[in-house]
Amino acid sequence: MKSLSFRITKALPMGTVIKTCDNSGARLIRIFSVVGAKTVKGRIPAAGVSDLVFASVKRGSPEMKKQKVYAVIVRQRKEYKRPDGTRLKFEDNSAVVLKDEKSGSPKGTIIKGPVAKEVCDRWPGIAKIANIVV
Repeated sequence: MKSLSFRITKALPMGTVIKTCDNSGARLIRIFSVVGAKTVKGRIPAAGVSDLVFASVKRGSPEMKKQKVYAVIVRQRKEYKRPDGTRLKFEDNSAVVLKDEKSGSPKGTIIKGPVAKEVCDRWPGIAKIANIVV
């Protein structure tokens, strides 16, 4: 996983329920941990675009329900600023479920909707199957 050269606004705190945009079998996931988050005491950790989260599946296929999965945030509604000065925001919050934390390859084979460029830079497995990169 490559690091980013700038700070993305973190818009999805722990406990947020978000949709998935792949065909892994999960439909809604709840974030219960942000991997690598560092905050001050008492502050709730939050995730932004291209962050790795640990989540539980709330709605989906019967074999995926109630499972704990790793996921990467690919879209967020809160706008963030890129180093070239452009500001970007998406229509919804969305994530892609991963097979495991180490490989970074997605569980599904199709990603619906656009994916942020920052995600493709950091996660090459997701970049391979992304249709639209913004």
